[in-house]
Amino acid sequence: MKKDIKKDELIADLQRTRADFENYRKQIEIQKENERRAVKLATVMKFLPLLDDIDRAILTYKELEPLAKSLEKVMKDLGLSRIPSEENMEFNPDLHEAVTMEGDGEKQVILETLRPGYYYEGEVLRPAMVKVSCR
Repeated sequence: MKKDIKKDELIADLQRTRADFENYRKQIEIQKENERRAVKLATVMKFLPLLDDIDRAILTYKELEPLAKSLEKVMKDLGLSRIPSEENMEFNPDLHEAVTMEGDGEKQVILETLRPGYYYEGEVLRPAMVKVSCR
């Protein structure tokens, strides 16, 4: 009878140890994934000024336009996409940062994009910097 109690205690200890180890393993995997995401985000953040420079170069030198497709593919692979901010589009303070506002009307529309904004994995990474007209 004492052997059965001891055996049951050892089995319970083994099960707890196994469960503790499994929880530890899962926690380590979560930490690794969070670190990978943080490193990728830091890399993408450092990449944004370069994207801005490339965009300006493509606008200035039309012969660089084929580069835009390659750039879009790389951005997609990184989980990065541009926030729409075309002229006459409705201003959205969640997606756009107004640098200047002209007029005194109710409807706010974008006049010009000064710096593109980006989504990173579906979330706003940097809002688009725009000029806004109130009509």
